[in-house]
Amino acid sequence: MYQADPEIEKYEILKRYRNLLHVLKPKKPEDKKDVRKAFKMALEAHKNMRRKSGEPYIYHPLSVASIAAGEIGLGVTSVVCALLHDVVEDTEYTLEDIRGLFGDKVAGIIGGLTKIKGLFDQRTASVHAENFKKILLTLSDDVRVILIKLADRLHNMRTLDALAHDKQLKISSETMYLYAPLAHRLGLHAIKSELEDLALKYTEPEVYESIQRKLRESARGRSRFVSKFIYPVKKDLANKGFMFSIHAREKSIAAIWQKMQKKEVRFEEVYDIFAIRIVIDAPVETEKTDCWKVYSTITDYYRPNMDRLRDWISIPKANGYEALHTTVMSHTGQWVEIQIRSRRMDEIAEKGYAAHWKYKESMNVNSQLDNWLDRIKEMIESPEADALSFIDDVKGYFFLDEISVFTPQGELRTLPANSSVLDFAYAIHSELGDTCIGAKIDKKLAPINQVLKNGQQIELITSRKQSPKEEWLNYVVTTRAKSNIKLAVRDEKRKFSKQGKDKLGKWFLQIGIDFTHENIKKFLLVNNFTSQVDLYYAAATDKIGLKDVKIFAASTFRNGWINYISKNSPAAKESHIPATHPVTVENEMEGTGNNLEVIPGNPDYEVASCCNPIPGDEVIGIKISDGLPVQIHRTKCPKAQEQITIFGNRIVKLNWGHQTSISYLTEIKVTGMDRQGLINEITRIISSELSLNIKSFFIEAHDGITEGAISMFVQDTSVLNDALAKLKKVEGIIQVTRID
Repeated sequence: MYQADPEIEKYEILKRYRNLLHVLKPKKPEDKKDVRKAFKMALEAHKNMRRKSGEPYIYHPLSVASIAAGEIGLGVTSVVCALLHDVVEDTEYTLEDIRGLFGDKVAGIIGGLTKIKGLFDQRTASVHAENFKKILLTLSDDVRVILIKLADRLHNMRTLDALAHDKQLKISSETMYLYAPLAHRLGLHAIKSELEDLALKYTEPEVYESIQRKLRESARGRSRFVSKFIYPVKKDLANKGFMFSIHAREKSIAAIWQKMQKKEVRFEEVYDIFAIRIVIDAPVETEKTDCWKVYSTITDYYRPNMDRLRDWISIPKANGYEALHTTVMSHTGQWVEIQIRSRRMDEIAEKGYAAHWKYKESMNVNSQLDNWLDRIKEMIESPEADALSFIDDVKGYFFLDEISVFTPQGELRTLPANSSVLDFAYAIHSELGDTCIGAKIDKKLAPINQVLKNGQQIELITSRKQSPKEEWLNYVVTTRAKSNIKLAVRDEKRKFSKQGKDKLGKWFLQIGIDFTHENIKKFLLVNNFTSQVDLYYAAATDKIGLKDVKIFAASTFRNGWINYISKNSPAAKESHIPATHPVTVENEMEGTGNNLEVIPGNPDYEVASCCNPIPGDEVIGIKISDGLPVQIHRTKCPKAQEQITIFGNRIVKLNWGHQTSISYLTEIKVTGMDRQGLINEITRIISSELSLNIKSFFIEAHDGITEGAISMFVQDTSVLNDALAKLKKVEGIIQVTRID
């Protein structure tokens, strides 16, 4: 519990202010004067305010300013804005007061920060999605708004312990879903990694603590290995006259967990838990050559894996990242990743856009990051009306890797990995995309959905008779292509709007429902339509009918037998399982704070089929709409993280009850060496020894390896864990995991 002491707090505030000046190192007297003036204004504005932890509020803007200066590398203007970023929103000071004291530039950035802060308190999904669009819009105005917002979010995540658990989940999910990808795309690798780690700490605390403990326990052995590994390379580079630093960098906890899940391996089986980083002091003119010389020295001692060579020096990543990566075999038979960079490349890798901008001015070059920012502006300015679709497309685009391909004239084009011929066509020009019927890839004919590979040369083939089709959306990954296709398809669908609206209106009146905007909106949500245009088109073309309106009416008014039908309707695109296990609920939305017991079969609650939570899992409830049941998700579920971000104000806190008579469906994956009697042994343990019912059992053997997926009913996580432990002891079984 925090104990306030005015003298100690005064000393701490001054200490943090001096630390800020030390990190910033202002060169001009007027710069230091501006920082001091901003500090005094923030101190006065927040003098009677405290954070949830009980600490003086001024600690927060001081910390955000220090992150902006020290960890992102921003200058005096940004530090002034960071100190004042909450002043307009939370105190009596106005934007005009700030403009009078600090000028238009500072006022403009703080105005952008104030707008962003207000965006996250809205009440509906479309508003949240549209807000994300507005946040990205600040990229085209002043990217420092986003960078300071990332610093603000990082400090909030570092001090999240003071908040209630449901608030921790909301903020962590929002961070994982929006802020970490944004940091990644702006080249802020260290901040992206820490945001992911902190989000994991609150969404999956057991996983976080387990990996953290294992990293701590294995640190000494890793240190000995690294010292021995780098010794010959270090000695040789010094003899050749290189000025360099060399050290090992651990993967972030979140990155290790992602690798464990993706590869389905234990912590001990993740070979690239750390990477050796070599940073050389080299002038810009010779840095590429010098990096390759270092690579040559390394391969004199260790054999490289040529499939793992990554040259991001010749063609940098879209976020500005430049480095040479190689993976070599160590003296102990272990693969080791080595990253080779110049000092300039290292600063860009750690501080992203801020460092890139500094070097861009001195080198007079237009980088991949500038091209990416131009594409973002282009996306935002697109007349695409579907905000929810926009947030999904752009957010996914943040994390995609890139490939580089060539036009027939030899011009280099960078596209997201898995881009198709159609993506390439739209990247060149929207008209080429709309009329594309195929391509010649390295002189060979290819269809529009052909996925492109690095280094290919593409010549497009077009026809005036061609026009975009809805199925094209399955062929593309770039937001530009998706936006153009959706616009063209939507223009075609709009021709059916009046006909569809008239039909739907008649069905509503026939069932006895008012054909109001609110009811149409609910119908959209229930049937997973993203816009009224799509809804009216579906009605006009008989993809939905009177039956779907009856089902909607039943679910809205809780008619039991029709409510049952709705669970099996083709219109219900995402299936759910009714919550038949008692769940303790704290009704956070209505602010009652009362605990409610959900009785078995209660239609107000549904277990989400996307993550299949069972008693013992940490869960959270999300009420998407007043007419729909509360969806029960596992807190780690990606779908839940997305919905928490969008429907943050509709979170319902849940805890499982203590009834053990109800069984829940879960699925496990079994991998082992193929042998006679293995299936009998597995089924004996599940059915006879543990008395669990098996719903389905799929297994196949290939080249001596057996893989199987088993669906079975369990009462809670303790029963599931017992089953996993017993199956792991079966002779020949290599791995048993729960399928998420």
